[in-house]
Amino acid sequence: MKAVTWQGRRKVSWETVPDPEIQERTDVIVRITSTGLCGSDLHLYEVLGPFLDPGDVLGHEPMGVVEEVGPDVRRLAPGDRVVVPFNLSCGTCAMCGRGLHSQCETTQVHAYGTGAALFGYTKLYGQVPGAQAEYLRVPFGNTLPIPLPEGPPDDRFVYLSDVLPTAWQAVEYADVPPGGSVAVLGLGPIGDMACRIALLRGAGLVIGVDPVRERRDRAAARGVRTLDPAADDGEVVDRVRDLTDGRGPDAVIDAVGMEAHGAPVARGLHSVVAHLPDALARRLMRRFGVDRLSALYLAVELVRRGGTVSLSGVYGGAADPMPLLVMFDKQLRLHMGQANVLRWVGDLMPLLTDEDPLGVDGFATHRLPLSAAPDAYDMFQTKRDGAVKILFRP
Repeated sequence: MKAVTWQGRRKVSWETVPDPEIQERTDVIVRITSTGLCGSDLHLYEVLGPFLDPGDVLGHEPMGVVEEVGPDVRRLAPGDRVVVPFNLSCGTCAMCGRGLHSQCETTQVHAYGTGAALFGYTKLYGQVPGAQAEYLRVPFGNTLPIPLPEGPPDDRFVYLSDVLPTAWQAVEYADVPPGGSVAVLGLGPIGDMACRIALLRGAGLVIGVDPVRERRDRAAARGVRTLDPAADDGEVVDRVRDLTDGRGPDAVIDAVGMEAHGAPVARGLHSVVAHLPDALARRLMRRFGVDRLSALYLAVELVRRGGTVSLSGVYGGAADPMPLLVMFDKQLRLHMGQANVLRWVGDLMPLLTDEDPLGVDGFATHRLPLSAAPDAYDMFQTKRDGAVKILFRP
């Protein structure tokens, strides 16, 4: 089959790889019909290369049709339409039973001390072949894939793999009171969808902060008050306080993560480490890694005293300096983590109706063949052509 593979820093390719096969009795093979390009994929493209090998298949937002099932699969049959969560969770362990599917005890990667394995996401998370491919092996066929109805287009359901549950969890963790206020840092796919969900769930004021005009315009069209951190000459904090009676918002969602704009020193360190031999780079990143923390620092500064910072952007630094004095003094709550996809499906599925209150049918800015992935990765990283959400069709 053909798949998108990692070949080096800022280099992916569309090439032939071995077809996936049934390995366990509860595996299924899914023929991919749609798969997304995620902001988290850019961390592989730029920063996390030391934890990848050339030829690793990328991608973790799959949707498709079941082609083959293992002998113990009872819930699905060939021809069934499914969307697949990005984290590999068994659905039966103690963590899954608590709704913490991203901490699944069956797939935790003990070699690196990390949580549940992820499709297409480095040695840190199991080095499981990813979903930017023509076919995908999916374990736990009786519990992991989400069965879907026939009829509506893929765009209606594909975001259940990642975007929708990640954004929903970000808003849930933000704990915005009814009629309250929330600022969302970063209006990429997760930040944009978090704004939509916050408004749907009754937030009185949603403020979106992003330096890219097309992303601000897109959010503003749905009722978000947007701010440009560059045009405001560093006065974002004052502008947000002006909008929130001088206190700051009840919650701030950091939907940016480790590759925030700014922090030139940390950015330079990222570049240096990425060019070191993999074994040395892995040791440095795991013990001494430092992220570009400008978004997180801004979140701590913006939020009102006694408020909540909800962190959905991915961070990877082992030695990140946290502003604990400020956080303690402001009596903040910090809630974070990979999305527990299956935990939120019951809340989200009723919203994927013909009324489409979250605008999923038109959420993608680009729909491209998978063979266009090399240029698509570059376009998404550099934010060319108004790219916010890219969907691939094999």
